Amino acid sequence: MRINVEQCAKLLKDNDDILILTHAHPDGDTLGCGFALCRALMKMGKIVSVINADEIPKKYDYLYEDIAPMIIKPNYVVAVDVATETLLGELNGKYHIDLCIDHHSTNTEYADNLLLNDVPAACQIIYDVIRELGVEIDSRMASCLYTGLTTDTGCFRYASTTADTYRIAADLIELGADNGKINRIMFETKTKTFANLERLALDSMEFFADDRVAVITITQEMYEKTGSNEQETEAIAPLTRQVEGVEVGITIREKVDGSCKASIRTFEKVNAAELAKMFGGGGHPQAAACRFDCGVVEAKNQLVDKVESLLK
Repeated sequence: MRINVEQCAKLLKDNDDILILTHAHPDGDTLGCGFALCRALMKMGKIVSVINADEIPKKYDYLYEDIAPMIIKPNYVVAVDVATETLLGELNGKYHIDLCIDHHSTNTEYADNLLLNDVPAACQIIYDVIRELGVEIDSRMASCLYTGLTTDTGCFRYASTTADTYRIAADLIELGADNGKINRIMFETKTKTFANLERLALDSMEFFADDRVAVITITQEMYEKTGSNEQETEAIAPLTRQVEGVEVGITIREKVDGSCKASIRTFEKVNAAELAKMFGGGGHPQAAACRFDCGVVEAKNQLVDKVESLLK
């Protein structure tokens, strides 16, 4: 059932022992949502915990370093920034999800659903929910929310960024969000292992459709050579779209079991979410993802064939 911000806040007020689920291969938006909402509900005296199927990358430590880990028997389960339950990874099917707060147009509406797909980051919705809860946003909460805004807008560079996004970001900075530190961590700091992986990834870039399509392939062998891992690949997907003349950028990551995941970045001519949906995935008009049970070569061939037909 679709609900609004006021109804969402009431559901959160009326329940306790709340478990917050964030999507697998976590990014700044899902984690920012999860820990901002967790902090707000804890301020209200509620028992709350945030979990993820995967190990959370170390760069996000500041979001939760002062929150003691807690194992709870959940009475109410909330998913944040999770368009479909399959995105929960190994947590999929383990819990009945009561409430979903999301901004993806491809959301499958698997719970009571606060869905606003015209905002660039789910943290923008969580900001409104926390205000409706009547909780004062402190500096740590503000940093969580700012993290989601800046990461899902590419440091406010993407066309999806709205005037309200800028206004909320300014409000969060006034409330104590450490914007300089967060932007530096998210966009200007690389581990040595990632720098090595990035070099190999760029070397793998191939062009198709008169150089309008760029494809990067990341294999398990690359991880072994560089000491990197899938957690560090978040910043690679946008590289494909930075090449002059490229309209569709695809990054394909090989999984341990030989299957793979593709991240798609586009400009306005091709809808990334619709392209990903053709392969069982989803996302946003200019940023989406999908999974393949086949290897990277077959996945690349399928995607390139489909994109070439869309660009004709």
